Amino acid sequence: MSLRANSAPQDWDAVAAWLERQGLHLDLSTLPRQFAGGLANLNYLVRVNGAPAVFRRPPGGPLAHGASDMAREARVLGALNPVFPLAPRALAFCDDRSVIGIDFQLIEFRPGIAIGGSLPEGLGTSDAGWLIEALVGALAQLHALAPEAHGLAALGKATGFAERQLMGWTKRAGAAFGAEAPPALAPLLQKLHAAVPADPSARTLHMDAKFDNLLVDPESRAATALIDWDMGTLGAPAFDLAVLLSYWIEPGDPAETHALGALPSLTPGFPRRAKVVAAYARAAGEVPPDLGWHLGLARLRLATAWMQLYRLWQRGGVVGERYAGFDSVAGAIVAQAVDRFGDSG
Repeated sequence: MSLRANSAPQDWDAVAAWLERQGLHLDLSTLPRQFAGGLANLNYLVRVNGAPAVFRRPPGGPLAHGASDMAREARVLGALNPVFPLAPRALAFCDDRSVIGIDFQLIEFRPGIAIGGSLPEGLGTSDAGWLIEALVGALAQLHALAPEAHGLAALGKATGFAERQLMGWTKRAGAAFGAEAPPALAPLLQKLHAAVPADPSARTLHMDAKFDNLLVDPESRAATALIDWDMGTLGAPAFDLAVLLSYWIEPGDPAETHALGALPSLTPGFPRRAKVVAAYARAAGEVPPDLGWHLGLARLRLATAWMQLYRLWQRGGVVGERYAGFDSVAGAIVAQAVDRFGDSG
């Protein structure tokens, strides 16, 4: 993973003092460096007890309900790492806000590259096949774990996932868009509320699976870690796959959605969403039920999350001109969700 030339400052002396009380030595003779990428949480490469580790904290400013939940992530990693090796090990979690004013955690460092909106040097469209298989294979492996059989039942509720997610994102959409709600928002909500699917068997979900949350080794063509678990919970596997599909913008999609730029899916020759669904079906043994409905919900979630980030940028909680157009992208995603409602690709 690449590092920023300039890192946002932290009170490293305070962090070091707290870690020392936990039996962990933060080496400040090596300056912590912030990882590039990521839209909200701040992640730094640090050295602890002589080995690399990741310091992770939320962004500054008020957070949307449930966003950047370090406590949830620490709990998920603690339960998941013993049974799902791609989940890094949680090393420490601090909820004492007298230390630096916000929760933070320390996580095991894993080597590998993360891929954002464009393919890095050395990779091309010929690599798309193994990258897709690595990502959906990780999801299929995760979804195969029965929560009660693997000590994961406490990570969420076994029933009511679709209804809870829909109610939650309906409320968050209203708060994020406010008086600037796009015309397609009301029709999308009507369609979603009219056809809430029944609960399948609950499985552990990542809730934000995409290439920049999968670390890979190009030499071995294998995943080394699935990261960013602050939304992890129990629910329908279809939603995990749908979240990935919601980010997967194709050349034939509305032009306004092309600015999303979360995946290299607009690269000439890159596979379409149907190939992703087929790859997941091969890995998991089936296409999860009600995928089309969950994709509509995932697009509502994506649009709302982009609008939340736009509001956070307006308040100064995150910086960078890339956030300036997030409101337009959010509206375009809502419109796409209505136009393609029920489609699974």
